[in-house]
Amino acid sequence: MFRFEHSDFLYGLMLIPVLVLLFWVVGRMRKKAIKSLGSLSVIKQLMPEYSRTRPVWKNLFIILSVLCLTLGIANPQVGSKMEIVKRKGVEIIIAIDVSNSMLAEDIRPNRLEKAKQAIAQLVKRLHNDKLGLIVFAGDAYTQLPITTDYSAARMFLRSVKTNIVPVQGTAIGKAIALGMNSFSKDESKNKALIVITDGENHEDDALEMAKNAAEAGIIVNTIGMGQVKGAPIPVYNSYGQKDFRKDRQGNVIVTKLNENMLKQVAQAGNGTFIRATNSGTGLNILFDKINELEKKEFESKLYSDYEDGFPIFISLALFFLLVEFLILPRKNKWMSKINIFKYKV
Repeated sequence: MFRFEHSDFLYGLMLIPVLVLLFWVVGRMRKKAIKSLGSLSVIKQLMPEYSRTRPVWKNLFIILSVLCLTLGIANPQVGSKMEIVKRKGVEIIIAIDVSNSMLAEDIRPNRLEKAKQAIAQLVKRLHNDKLGLIVFAGDAYTQLPITTDYSAARMFLRSVKTNIVPVQGTAIGKAIALGMNSFSKDESKNKALIVITDGENHEDDALEMAKNAAEAGIIVNTIGMGQVKGAPIPVYNSYGQKDFRKDRQGNVIVTKLNENMLKQVAQAGNGTFIRATNSGTGLNILFDKINELEKKEFESKLYSDYEDGFPIFISLALFFLLVEFLILPRKNKWMSKINIFKYKV
């Protein structure tokens, strides 16, 4: 198994395109300044030590150094030893609504992103529990089969977007049905399904499916994302300009939380309804209640030992920095005799 021990540091890779753009701008400015002095052939005679390629090489080695340093800090690891361990925990499947209405910003930054942030915080609290992810809109799909691999859960969670399900709508019943089939096949009463949605435009018999789940020993909880008064659905064009989604008559669509329906679904599923706010979604409150369920003992295969890869990348980063330091920005007699660079200016 491959993983990054500190995956959050991978955001440092965003610095690379910034450096590329910066070096390109500086190069253009340098080239423009030299052209302003006169003909390039004359400049070569007046400045024999001038080189166009050396700054490019220096910039390249700086970028490579940043790349390796970032990967080294994130510490890539490869599992080297696997063990079978026994755990006691509960099984939780989270079904998250990814319809366009979840982009409404009555809960900041928007309903979907707030839900993802809450799930990410919940994953940090998990130890011996199993977690699965379902995404749904007009249909429901398994995003992550139930597992104890929390790193995979965080990775799959980051990929959740509104376009991940091609059919629009809010098929809560389908999400519950898929969740019922995603739990392990046993009679233990340690299973909980959490449906995170605004509940708007639900298309199927979610109440009936919640009752079926409760009869199967699965507790169905609901978290309502949004406000009852509603909010428009933002749409951003390619230039980042904000508009709002409209119906065929040109009226702005306002999406509202269907709180009553979500309460009924939770009641039918012997669960709890919580309405999310800007200060919190209530997911941790639900987890505390779920954690009181009878724990099930199960076996899982886990890597107990990992080989660190950071020494290689840190060494490469230092090597690239050393090479960049040794490359002079201009030609000199000693370096010209060695003739390291093949390209002539």
